[in-house]
Amino acid sequence: MDNRFGDIETFLAVANGGSLASAAKALRLTPSAVSRSIARLEQRLGVTLMRRTTRSLALTSEGTAYRDRMSVLLADIQSVEAGLGQEQQGPRGLLRINASPSIGTMGLLPILPRFTARYPDITVDLTLSDAIVDLVEERADIAVRIGPLRDTRLRAKKLGHSRMVLIASPDYLARRGTPSTPDDLDAHDCLRFSFRRSVDSWPFRIGGKIVQRPVHGSFFGNSGEVVRQMAVAGGGIARHGRFHVAQDLTAGRLVEVLPDYHPGDGEDIHALYAPEDRAAARIRAFLDFLDEELVIDG
Repeated sequence: MDNRFGDIETFLAVANGGSLASAAKALRLTPSAVSRSIARLEQRLGVTLMRRTTRSLALTSEGTAYRDRMSVLLADIQSVEAGLGQEQQGPRGLLRINASPSIGTMGLLPILPRFTARYPDITVDLTLSDAIVDLVEERADIAVRIGPLRDTRLRAKKLGHSRMVLIASPDYLARRGTPSTPDDLDAHDCLRFSFRRSVDSWPFRIGGKIVQRPVHGSFFGNSGEVVRQMAVAGGGIARHGRFHVAQDLTAGRLVEVLPDYHPGDGEDIHALYAPEDRAAARIRAFLDFLDEELVIDG
């Protein structure tokens, strides 16, 4: 009978214990049974996982990679099995969330204390990054992202929409002047993003048409939060999602620039998750919580 899970457990016992004998003792098997299990696994995978001599045992590079990946998967399986029986008592367990710094700082962090208070048995692990992550590789349950969807394997729950705005600090405009047309941007420092492809032009509605106009500047930021703070500090003019700078606009730290030339574009904000994970109570609870509590000022 095919016992893939048993072979994987045996391999991990050998890899972590350092010898066939130690794995056999831990698993209550004979050394020959452990050896046969490893041989079956290597034959099925078509690679050599470990090199064995009478005195030593060492993992190959493939064996090391397989051990690392399978250790994570095995831990996840054990976590799922342990948690299923507890779901009837309410949402619980570790909830891994990955979000862009802008939506994380302005949208999630202000409301997360209410979520953890409502669900004390859920532990939240929040990572902020503008990098497009693989949920499986990063072991994330939910990714909150801004902009077009790229991974069609994931389910997406739309959380809101935010229009783009040009913004600058009153101090910067007092020093450099307020542009009245897009052509005036040639005399200004434009703050750009280093993680997007189209970093050298911005769209404007000119004469009823959308025109991409080149912009220039001496600063690139690798996240929305970096660019926002640079704009607030008087470093130049930025093009940003309005939800991220709404508080600055209300407080007067930033003002909108060239609103008459706004092209009408914006970005959708989604929560992404694997289809098979939707049934998990902790994930359902967080998605429902975002529906109730997350406000996108766009």
